[in-house]
Amino acid sequence: VDLAALFRYAARLNFHEGVANHFSCAVSPDGTQFLMNPRGRHFSQVCASELLLLDANDPETMKRPDAPDISAWGIHAAIHQKIPQARCVLHVHSKYATVLASLADSTLYPIELNTMRFFERVAIDEGYDGLALDTDEGSRLARLMGEATILLMANHGVLAVGNTPARAFDDLYYFERACETLVTAYGTGKPLRIVSPEMARRTAEEWNEFAYLADDHLREIKQILDREEPDYRT
Repeated sequence: VDLAALFRYAARLNFHEGVANHFSCAVSPDGTQFLMNPRGRHFSQVCASELLLLDANDPETMKRPDAPDISAWGIHAAIHQKIPQARCVLHVHSKYATVLASLADSTLYPIELNTMRFFERVAIDEGYDGLALDTDEGSRLARLMGEATILLMANHGVLAVGNTPARAFDDLYYFERACETLVTAYGTGKPLRIVSPEMARRTAEEWNEFAYLADDHLREIKQILDREEPDYRT
């Protein structure tokens, strides 16, 4: 239900890309069994009961009649298998994160609270090599990600992971907001007011003290959906 809520709300935020992009959430202790959206389903239509239950260790997955999107399988299966603490994995081509991913310098400079939140928490994939059509690409991304919670995929988009759906989505939401601020600041043509690494690091640590707000965020999202489109739970 939590994952279905994230699909619905991501569509409202225009994070979706037609019927592409994909979210997943682990349901087994080792993280290798996970739920993911069915291929070709618009985020705004996803219901809890239609999420696919997949196993990262099952080599026959893509032969299923309800096989997931091949690039979704290539990314999510490997990340859940290689990074079990990544209980929830969210991949989108949201507007401002993708703009930043398209720049020669994709650094998220610490210029205000949201950008500082992600100081030393973002890995940048500089090795775009086409669509992720097998788990080798997902394994490469997992190695590159390491302990980061955000992977900015150059020439592609963004991937967020978290130990709960609430935390992963909260990071995805605030990362997009941070990218919007930075891209807007670039648009002024004026020099950036970049804070010191020490101040950015301290602010990022202070953000961690408010991690519970991610649960509040998801609770409020579900209340909105319960009132306006409760079929996401079905």
